Amino acid sequence: MAPPARARHRHSPSRTPWYVVLGFMSLFIIGFGMFTLYPMVMVFFYSFTDFKVGSLNPVHFVGFANYIGLTKSTAGQLFGTAVKNTLWMVVVLVPVETIWAMLTAALINTYKRSVKVYRAIFYLPAMAPVVAAALSWLVMLNPRGPVTTVLERLHIQAPLWLGDPAWTKPTLTLMAMWMIGNTMVIFSAALLDVPKSLYEAAEIDGAGPVQRFFAVTLPAISPVIYFSVITGVIFTMQYFTQAYVISTAGHANQQISSTIGQPQNSLFFYVTSIYKQGFMFFKTYQASAMAVILFLVTLAITAVFVRVSRSLIYYQGEN
Repeated sequence: MAPPARARHRHSPSRTPWYVVLGFMSLFIIGFGMFTLYPMVMVFFYSFTDFKVGSLNPVHFVGFANYIGLTKSTAGQLFGTAVKNTLWMVVVLVPVETIWAMLTAALINTYKRSVKVYRAIFYLPAMAPVVAAALSWLVMLNPRGPVTTVLERLHIQAPLWLGDPAWTKPTLTLMAMWMIGNTMVIFSAALLDVPKSLYEAAEIDGAGPVQRFFAVTLPAISPVIYFSVITGVIFTMQYFTQAYVISTAGHANQQISSTIGQPQNSLFFYVTSIYKQGFMFFKTYQASAMAVILFLVTLAITAVFVRVSRSLIYYQGEN
């Protein structure tokens, strides 16, 4: 016998009103709209105008003039240098950092008893604020700093590190390798998640350690490698803080506008150029155009990675 309609209505699950859901989401919606969506839209708009912060002149639409003039204006004199330095960091730093984090995680996982201790030691540098870490490296690699002193006592000629244009970017790469704690922990978890049955099957087939690494380990952790590379590329395209702190703190007695990116513009990256045009020269139109280009290039690189990953990345849950 079917229950009365009133009883069925009483026990039916109630739906949350839409305004309640909207109320809980309102803080995120307001914050995203004010601090993310609105600035992005205005950057796109300003890139097609002659808007300049602090100017009382009316804003005029100039079309693609800001983009075309990037290589001809004052910003364009260092535009090529900024692009080359940023590409150097993407091509060199990202693979080195990823490989180093993976090897470190694999080495730490071999220590069964003290794995937590070693993992904590390697993770500690990642907890240091970026500015504090950059200043620490600036002090340690000073020509009279502890690293140079130790090398001299070992009769090894130390380079100028952050004072030689040929050594500045490799030194920043070493600093990034020192701060691989977050990536190392992710790789450590991925390596522990590889099924042991796959290693046993490969060993039965006669595969050695190197063959097992390339045939079993790499395919199993390929999603983590993909994640590390794509996030590394995105963050390195926006590389700024370490270079800014080192170049300006090393020349504290001079004006920041003349020291940023030194020595010899070897630390002058793409975002450094955006910062210089937008917040030093107050050329908002040029900074906006450069920011839009950075966004589009990063979006294109991400799309290529996503496309390529469909055939190169192995996911255990897929058939």
